[in-house]
Amino acid sequence: MKKTLIASLIAFGALSSAHAKDIVDTAIAAGSFKTLVTAIQAAGLVDTLKGPGPFTVFAPTDEAFAKVPKADLDALLKDKAKLTAVLTYHVVPGKVMAKDVTAGMVKTVQGSSLTVGTTGGVTVDQAKVTATDIAADNGVIHVIDTVVMPQ
Repeated sequence: MKKTLIASLIAFGALSSAHAKDIVDTAIAAGSFKTLVTAIQAAGLVDTLKGPGPFTVFAPTDEAFAKVPKADLDALLKDKAKLTAVLTYHVVPGKVMAKDVTAGMVKTVQGSSLTVGTTGGVTVDQAKVTATDIAADNGVIHVIDTVVMPQ
């Protein structure tokens, strides 16, 4: 019994120290990305976004998802292929910090390009970036106020 308890504590300690705050854990901890996290889970992208990366994620808040009509959001959450395309459109390979952002086209993990604007604040397609540089061990999150859709 004592050996089992010690082994369990050692294993728990090893897991705890090895468990870093990746993109998914950081989004969960923020508390304002519940819909995004639900969508990531529905699309089966949790393991990818917990992977080594690095990733830059333009993360829509729950308020941003609330702008999407409920019927459209429900349909999107049920269509794994389309949901995956939408979510990966919000992800750029590499770790791009706010100080490194320049206007222009940026290739996404989905394959299409986002249009980044820097006049009057940073925008990604039609979405405004409202917070930047939320660091994760495998990348960075920039908060956006609108869900962006690939063409």
